[in-house]
Amino acid sequence: MRERSGKRGISRGAALLLCACLGATPATAQEMTTTSLIGMHQGSPLSDRARGLGAGGYELQNGSWVSFNQWYHTNWVDMHVDLLTQVTENTGILWGFGTGEQGNKYSIGPSLKLGFLTQAHPNPNSTLSLSVTSVIGGNLTEKSCLADYGDLGSYSVNCRLAAGEMAPQETLKYLVSAKPESMHLWLNYRLTF
Repeated sequence: MRERSGKRGISRGAALLLCACLGATPATAQEMTTTSLIGMHQGSPLSDRARGLGAGGYELQNGSWVSFNQWYHTNWVDMHVDLLTQVTENTGILWGFGTGEQGNKYSIGPSLKLGFLTQAHPNPNSTLSLSVTSVIGGNLTEKSCLADYGDLGSYSVNCRLAAGEMAPQETLKYLVSAKPESMHLWLNYRLTF
């Protein structure tokens, strides 16, 4: 059978890369029929939120500009890999992971995804499927800065609010701490005719 080019080739290449990372050999990867790579992507709503924190900046007392972008930029964006392990003809375990990412003033932790998928065939031309997944970890945490206020001393502050009129200790309440969406429920009905 001749292999088609395009997405199928990319998915097969990604599956072989994943198998290599997990310690499987290419021969073993071709024999695998129960676990499938169903998705791989970089980025998430939390990655987008971290990038949004990099907008703006402030001017120091000496007139120099401090850009937030340098603190909320990263060379590696959180990558997510989703897999399906088939248990029976109509049931499977959904699982995967996220690598996390880190910038100077924030971090997104690694994550683990677990869930299941089941399907039924109400008639020969239709499929009803249900899947539920849960994500563990992957939290976004913004880090504080140490700001020097001259004669007033040095304080731990929210980096983005250090130049404002708010008391240094008060700025810490506005550090971002967020969790990813932790539960997903999909119900799908497909009818072919």
